[in-house]
Amino acid sequence: MSDLINPELVALDKDLGANRSRVIRHLAELVAAQGRSTEVDALFADALAREEKTATGIPGGIAIPHCRSTAVSEATLVMARLSPPVDFGAKDGPADLVFFIAAPDGADQEHLKLLSKLARSLIKKDFTASLRAAQSPADVVALVNGALGVGTAPTDAAGASTGSTSGTRTAEAAATLGTSLAGADTAGPAVEHGHSTDTKVRRLVAVTACPTGIAHTYMAADSLVAAARERGVDLQVETQGSSGATPLDPAVIAAADAVIFAVDVDVRDKQRFAGLPVISSPVKRGIDEPGEMVEEALAAAGNPNARRVAGTAGDQQTDDDGGRDSVGSTLKRALLTGVSYMIPFVAGGGLLIALGFLLGGYLITETADAVVLENSLVNLPAGGLGEYLGAVAFKIGQLSLGFLVPALAGYIAYALADRPGIAPGFVAGAVAGFMGAGFLGGIVGGLLAGYAAMMIGRLSVPRWLRSLMPVVIIPLVASIVASGLMFLLLGGPIAALTAGLNAWLSGLTGTAAVGLGVILGLMMAVDLGGPVNKVAYSFAVAGLGAASVDNIAPLQIMAAVMAAGMVPPLAMALATLIDRNRFTAPERENGKAAWLLGASFISEGAIPFAAADPLRVIPASLLGSAVTGAIIMGTGVTSQAPHGGFFVFFAIGNFAMFVVAILVGMVVSALAVIALKRYATRKTETPVAEPVAA
Repeated sequence: MSDLINPELVALDKDLGANRSRVIRHLAELVAAQGRSTEVDALFADALAREEKTATGIPGGIAIPHCRSTAVSEATLVMARLSPPVDFGAKDGPADLVFFIAAPDGADQEHLKLLSKLARSLIKKDFTASLRAAQSPADVVALVNGALGVGTAPTDAAGASTGSTSGTRTAEAAATLGTSLAGADTAGPAVEHGHSTDTKVRRLVAVTACPTGIAHTYMAADSLVAAARERGVDLQVETQGSSGATPLDPAVIAAADAVIFAVDVDVRDKQRFAGLPVISSPVKRGIDEPGEMVEEALAAAGNPNARRVAGTAGDQQTDDDGGRDSVGSTLKRALLTGVSYMIPFVAGGGLLIALGFLLGGYLITETADAVVLENSLVNLPAGGLGEYLGAVAFKIGQLSLGFLVPALAGYIAYALADRPGIAPGFVAGAVAGFMGAGFLGGIVGGLLAGYAAMMIGRLSVPRWLRSLMPVVIIPLVASIVASGLMFLLLGGPIAALTAGLNAWLSGLTGTAAVGLGVILGLMMAVDLGGPVNKVAYSFAVAGLGAASVDNIAPLQIMAAVMAAGMVPPLAMALATLIDRNRFTAPERENGKAAWLLGASFISEGAIPFAAADPLRVIPASLLGSAVTGAIIMGTGVTSQAPHGGFFVFFAIGNFAMFVVAILVGMVVSALAVIALKRYATRKTETPVAEPVAA
């Protein structure tokens, strides 16, 4: 195994720039200079993207920018001792020690374990003090290798080498990590927990996880364990990182008084902790404020009204209100989850229906049931093989679309209450479909089921009853509550509202239809795949089932939504070709991918551009998408397919005008964003992609 670090990858007491982006750029260049990265710009972009998710500064004047990147060919550490220090987002001030961890996208487990071990060592004060005292890059390499137990390191007076103090510092670092210079692997649990006979000992469990799974995951684990030890608390941590995870023993979970989730991603198998009081925060808080999290968990353990794992999608992050997301944030996450799980049913079903029309003709809607039931491959109907296959495709698609509302409601409830919410949500969605409440009824039913399941899951019950809660009691009671309310109170009014809305849409013509196209275009571009975008999309696909030869308004709406959603990524791709100098190298690379994403109707392809420059990109996208939506509705273009962009040309009525509308919107948005970048007030900061001299 090659060395992770060498003296050429160490910069001591250097001024690498005034901000974190310049420092990261310089460190990425060091990686490339050693032949360990194929492209500086790509590595820098990946590292900066990770930095923007969560600041990598930690208490003690330390920062650990890191990423996994396809541009990295060999796992690498770069260390810089900065003079002056640079702000990396730590609460206690700027960082003077920076470790840049660059891992290949497919890094082997052994390297990942070593990288994780290094991250854990950096929260040890003795080790960081040794790094600050190092006299040369070779000293730093010796300290790091000794701490990791790899490579060769100078020894102290008892060994062969006595000419340097680095051997003593290496031994100190190794002792700090709890490993010998031989380097026994310590990438597993942070501590060994003793088994106390004191029946009153306070016991906690925790899960730590970050998007990359290299640094913050393990540092948060060690910080929480240390804080718990100071308080006489038995805390056992499950680290769900890139180097693997060993699940907590079920007996340990069963004996715990509360659980801490210090995570930025979903907790794997969260249902294991069902019923436990929970404290949930981003993973970085586990590093910055471990003592506060332990204290909050202890308080929750003694509070019968504390938040409990039922669980919720909001367990991944917390706000200032003690761990609960705002109502708006919770609703947003629930809606996006419901739509994302619904889309496969809709996409597959819609395309099959379109294929059915292509093979069997538009009258297949009237004959499909009879053809499928009364005919076969050896007993073809009068229309021959085409009619039979068209009927089969149409019927499969129709049945798939039948899951639209139940799946939407089921997974909205799942986002709120985890697995116990799925069954009540599906049932409430089925009730909404039965009563004709449609898409709106599915949303309401899913929210009712999710909140009912969540509240029931928070009830304090005896330990012996906990196992029955998620599989029997919560689904049963939540189904009764949610579906009962739909039947008795809400289903009828929502169905009437849905019917009135469909009638109004069916009657839109002329100027009114163009106005609707503008509104739909604006909704598709305003947040590029976010909740507003998904509401417009869900509204369109929900109407497909009501479309017919006599009512093509839903098909026009679907075409407007799809075309408008294709404009932003295509426009950004075009803009990077027209005026390359207005975009950074990573943006130009994203522009290449945006061609395919836009052509496939994936609005999210414009997000990298909007994230970097929202005040220019989003208004330009709104303008082009609104124009496209208006043209589609004004010219009567239709789409029987809910997804696919240009690739479902066979399902689009008046395909030529569909293309024209998209091209017009694309050009409008591209010229608008270029004009805004040229003439609107520019940022005074040097672009982050600009190379920085050493």
